[in-house]
Amino acid sequence: MDIPGNKRLAAAVVMRKGRVLLVRRSAVERFLPRVWGVPCGKLEPGESPEDGVLRELKEETGLLGEVVRKVGRSSFVSEYRGHETKNWQDNFLVRPLSRHIVLPEPDQEHRWLAPHELHTVDIDTYNLDIVRQALTNV
Repeated sequence: MDIPGNKRLAAAVVMRKGRVLLVRRSAVERFLPRVWGVPCGKLEPGESPEDGVLRELKEETGLLGEVVRKVGRSSFVSEYRGHETKNWQDNFLVRPLSRHIVLPEPDQEHRWLAPHELHTVDIDTYNLDIVRQALTNV
């Protein structure tokens, strides 16, 4: 259900061989520039969260994926041009079906990290919680 003033998003916790894919956002991003996190983005009108998370994964990493399961839901408030927006995000565990990663911006990076290595990058607590949701009952 779309509610005016609300955004719907979907996030992909991509796991391969016990490691989680994290991507560092570009410096040109207005929201959390240069912060590490999971691939995530806004759903298109009428798009299911499952379809949206796979589309966002492809757009943000070049990877094809398969949804394993929904792992949880998150929400946060953001502000843009003086207006607050409530963001609702469905979080999914995703299995990669391809291997070659292509990032949209040249200043971005990616890393495959074991759960105990997540603290080695500048990941915010919000993204860390999303990863923890996916690691529960893996």
